[in-house]
Amino acid sequence: MPVLTRLIPSPVVVDISRGAMDDLAGLLADQRISASGKLAIAISGGSGVALRAKLEPVLPHADWYAVVDGTIDSAVKLADDIKGRRYDAVVGLGGGKIIDVAKYAAARVGLPMVAVATNLSHDGICSPVSILDNDNGRGSYGVPTPIAMVIDLDVIKEAGVCYSRARLAHANTNTAPLADWELSHKTTGEPVDGLAAAMARTAGESVLRHPGGCGDDEFLTVLSEALVLSGIAMSISGDSRPSSGACHEISHAFDLLYPGRSALHGEQVGIGAAFAMHLRGAADAAGHFVEVLRRHGLPVAPEEIGFSIDEFVAAVEYAPQTRPGRFTILEHLNLSAAEIRDAYADYAKTIRS
Repeated sequence: MPVLTRLIPSPVVVDISRGAMDDLAGLLADQRISASGKLAIAISGGSGVALRAKLEPVLPHADWYAVVDGTIDSAVKLADDIKGRRYDAVVGLGGGKIIDVAKYAAARVGLPMVAVATNLSHDGICSPVSILDNDNGRGSYGVPTPIAMVIDLDVIKEAGVCYSRARLAHANTNTAPLADWELSHKTTGEPVDGLAAAMARTAGESVLRHPGGCGDDEFLTVLSEALVLSGIAMSISGDSRPSSGACHEISHAFDLLYPGRSALHGEQVGIGAAFAMHLRGAADAAGHFVEVLRRHGLPVAPEEIGFSIDEFVAAVEYAPQTRPGRFTILEHLNLSAAEIRDAYADYAKTIRS
């Protein structure tokens, strides 16, 4: 009888530890990703400058490229700049925007990509997707999964608790996108990949049920591992479906409708997930989720991140346009602005009780 299996795209190496970044050159050499140290390293103009000063002495053969923003233009420019330079790999050193730009650029020039995260506010570090701003707003671009992933817990702590808390909110939301996926399966017949769903659910539950906080190494390790599992789940399904539903549509709507005013991505997704759970009628799940967010000092209402109720209603109404073709509770209910306002009034009562 033949043994039927499938190959799962995943990083060759995942290093989540204190001081992991200090041995980046050795790790890449040991894993035969870059024995020569000839690397194209993408950094931001902020935290990337200090990290360059720290790493440049141990990576003398690397070239450094400053990335201005998280746009498709920046990603194409990076690809053009590194094309033909005979690098072993592209390294994205920074937060979500830098890593997404580096992933896209590496794919464009056919090089492996190494993700070195400096904060945990973004869920795409290990995913096969780059989220980049373009002339039409924001797009999702399919890319290969990073060949290596490095998370230095010392650097994560230096980035500030707020970034880890934002990622915490994000990791906790996996159960909400999975509910949207299952709803789409029942309503539209969209297939659900059971393995991808299992990995995403495990990632979300591991964080949701953990008693620790963002200052603990153990908790940050679990949080980082959840990020890896979520990324692999997306690789299995071939898109962001396991970790992206109505919660992300609402967050993207905030970004597009109120540019320059948006909060951390994870904070917006957390509020979107709590409201989506409420819309779905999952009162117990929504209540527990809100309780966990509050325990970690995270926002549960749009007013807490600087948006009025009117702005929130507009974002929820606009949200389905951010992901054409994706079916979530928002598309299912197809609420008017007045109905969204009434639903939010009910939600606000539950979170204040």
